[in-house]
Amino acid sequence: MYLEKLRLDGKVALVTGGAQSIGLATVEALAEAGAKVIIADRDEAVAKTGQASLKAKGYDVDVVVMDVTNSARVNQVADEVVAKHGKIDILVNNAGIARSMTPAETVTDEHWLNVIDVNLNGTFWCCRAFGNHMLKAGSGAIVNIGSMSGFIVNKPQEQAFYNASKAGVHHLTKSLAAEWGSRGVRVNAVAPTYINTPLTAFVKDDPKMWDAWVGGTPMGRMGETDEIASVVHFLASDAASLMTGSIVSADGGYTCW
Repeated sequence: MYLEKLRLDGKVALVTGGAQSIGLATVEALAEAGAKVIIADRDEAVAKTGQASLKAKGYDVDVVVMDVTNSARVNQVADEVVAKHGKIDILVNNAGIARSMTPAETVTDEHWLNVIDVNLNGTFWCCRAFGNHMLKAGSGAIVNIGSMSGFIVNKPQEQAFYNASKAGVHHLTKSLAAEWGSRGVRVNAVAPTYINTPLTAFVKDDPKMWDAWVGGTPMGRMGETDEIASVVHFLASDAASLMTGSIVSADGGYTCW
């Protein structure tokens, strides 16, 4: 009974920024659980490479080109997905960007707006577009990828605009959960720690950063993409049927201190 609740057979899911890293790991986790998954990414070539890697493992996933900052395109994709598959059960808002090492006094308007546009506006555009279809159906699960940076101020890197964007994602998650909870749509978020990806590989060669990132984590290591995907899978499944408005920390204990 309990393991069956983790199955996603017959479910239709879409993952933004699903072409690589946490996004691709999440696509694989949902597909392995039985869902029909769509990779939504603005980089078609990278998305198709990710799709091919999953097809080699036996998973049938689709690709759609979508820039989350383009609300008209987001609306179009939402309508097309429902027209093709008849519904949308799961939305994972993973698309995001970070611009660390930027002191607040040097942040340009362009940089600020770019980060907010992708991380916060893009998350809302997708919640609104796909959420409308879920509300009409009376069911659905949305999982937003926030960050421990939405709770704390990271060190030693300066990234005020990224932190603000993720704090916004967290509160957006709670606000939508409060509005949509009685209408069958659950909205939760995951707040990851530093994750081991090609983009964070440089930290291993920087003693100061490594000590702050890993030394500041009780578990003494960075996270892996599949560890975040597992939490997303749980929140998207019926095993989390009572959970909405939760911001689940998956940070190795970093925010304990």
